[in-house]
Amino acid sequence: MSVVMGVLIVSFGVWGIADIFKGFGQSSLAKIGKTEISAEQFRQIYTDKLQQLGRSFGRPLTMDQARAFGLDRQVLQQTIAEAALDEEARRMGLGQSEAETMRTIYADPNFKGLGGTFEPARFQAAIRQFGYTEQRYLAEQRRVGLRRQIAGTISAGLEPPKLMMDALTRFQNEQRSIDYLKLDAAQAGTIEAPSPETLAAYFEDHKTQFRAPEYRKLAFVVINPEEIGKWSEVSDEDAKKVFEQRRDKIGTPEKREVSQMVFPNTEEALAARSRITGGLSFDDLAKERNLNLSDVDLGLITKSAIIDPAIADAAFALPTGEISQPVTGQFGVALVKIGKIEPGVTPTYESVAGQVKKELATERARVKVAEIQNKMEDERSGGSNVVEAAQKLGLTAVTIDGVDRSGRLPTGQPVANIPQGLDVVSQAFNSDVGVDNDPIQFRGGYVWYDVLGITRSHERNLDEVKDQVEARWREDQISDKLRAKATEMVQKLEQGATLAAEASAIGTKVETVTGFRRDASPAGVPSSVVTAAFRTPKDGVGQTPDAGGSAWIVFRVTDISVPQVDAASDEMKKLKETLQRGLTDEQVAQYVTKIESEIGTSINQAAFAQVTGANN
Repeated sequence: MSVVMGVLIVSFGVWGIADIFKGFGQSSLAKIGKTEISAEQFRQIYTDKLQQLGRSFGRPLTMDQARAFGLDRQVLQQTIAEAALDEEARRMGLGQSEAETMRTIYADPNFKGLGGTFEPARFQAAIRQFGYTEQRYLAEQRRVGLRRQIAGTISAGLEPPKLMMDALTRFQNEQRSIDYLKLDAAQAGTIEAPSPETLAAYFEDHKTQFRAPEYRKLAFVVINPEEIGKWSEVSDEDAKKVFEQRRDKIGTPEKREVSQMVFPNTEEALAARSRITGGLSFDDLAKERNLNLSDVDLGLITKSAIIDPAIADAAFALPTGEISQPVTGQFGVALVKIGKIEPGVTPTYESVAGQVKKELATERARVKVAEIQNKMEDERSGGSNVVEAAQKLGLTAVTIDGVDRSGRLPTGQPVANIPQGLDVVSQAFNSDVGVDNDPIQFRGGYVWYDVLGITRSHERNLDEVKDQVEARWREDQISDKLRAKATEMVQKLEQGATLAAEASAIGTKVETVTGFRRDASPAGVPSSVVTAAFRTPKDGVGQTPDAGGSAWIVFRVTDISVPQVDAASDEMKKLKETLQRGLTDEQVAQYVTKIESEIGTSINQAAFAQVTGANN
């Protein structure tokens, strides 16, 4: 979870979304320059972030958990940083056109359908899921665009130092080879059965390891599109209707290489067209008018990706190589040129039937989930527990008589009837008997659960766990003997003995693994050996236990090498991009700190504590 938290709060929010309003609340939580953030505004931002993370984890995130991970401070820092950049954008007089904002939205893959084109319905559903109206989302995207302008300007030209690249390349690509042998229970010798006194003493020293864990009896019911939407239940008749309605979107749309050049009026556009038809190239005219090729070249795009409808209609009516007559569009009078044309492909129903049925079933299932959710909440509000409510609605509730925090039954076996990815066990351990729990959001649906009973953790006497105690004692004895044998063997190797001779003496053999990196997982070699090998010099020897301590490995490093890496390889490009992002983030962070210092930043700690629950 902590890793996910770190990923979600990136670059002080320069690349993300958080809403900063211009209004001045009566209860101010923070002030950045002339921008004031009220407690209620920050509450909305903070609640939105908790809900987003809750959806990512498949369960709600409590205020206490958020503070434990430092999320409250991270969101505050992100909000202040974004407000500071917004203030800087206003001071510098930066702006972004509506066309550019729409271009960014149209290009977002989250809003594209089966055919790879922008779908308004998908866009509306996506932004509603995160609590945005269309107007609010467009306004936020303009702010994000301006922040990117600032960040892009101050980080332009940043290059990772060659020394840093070389050091990281060596670290990532260094390879080692080892010879090793494994000492296991066979080399530990005979372990005599412990006396009653020895076993009793061992139990007393390790009593906490043999406590009975707390068990909880719980019941839950899962309702989500995956559970109730089986694509095979959709008839061909229904699927064919949807296919006909979405035929253009399901197929691969026609793409064209489109260039456009905008002029102040029709006369200038006609004069330019005359020069082009007379032999002047489109690109040369663009250079003559001090336009970058990127300003006129829209690339190989679909008709729906062109923001201006007039330009789109003209572009997709022309043959290859033609120059349009002047077209009056949203941003002026334009000439349009067409290059390569890639014809669209319309699939047959048979080729996409399964996909269409699955989508239709999912859509129906979402509606059904919403209906069941309302009915389930009504039953719960009426006093029914999860099992009773499920029975009334014809749903199947799962009851687990006893499960510990790790998701295991009293037999030690993992619970088998909890869907993968559903963390209902930890939620149950954060609740209690009789508590009306909020449902867990899970795979587009909901999970309702009740804690039906609690068996508290308690100490067990030796007779209850005698077999476990003796098995653990034996494991410790074997591990101690193997450690001592490995230590003795390493001393002999350091004095000149060979690994082959030592292996022969104990009836085992020497294994070899070559050319592994520090992030590798060679077959049969525990990760502890890889880690130890990279701490050991060439021709050096070492020892390390495997993950459970039931075996020990003695090894010698036989080779260390750093292969030559192609500077133009994908690996080096990715490394450079990663370093560049890090340098950019650092540069932006320093710039934001400077802005905050110059324009002034103040925080109402009492209001902040109230919003985040720190004073409860």
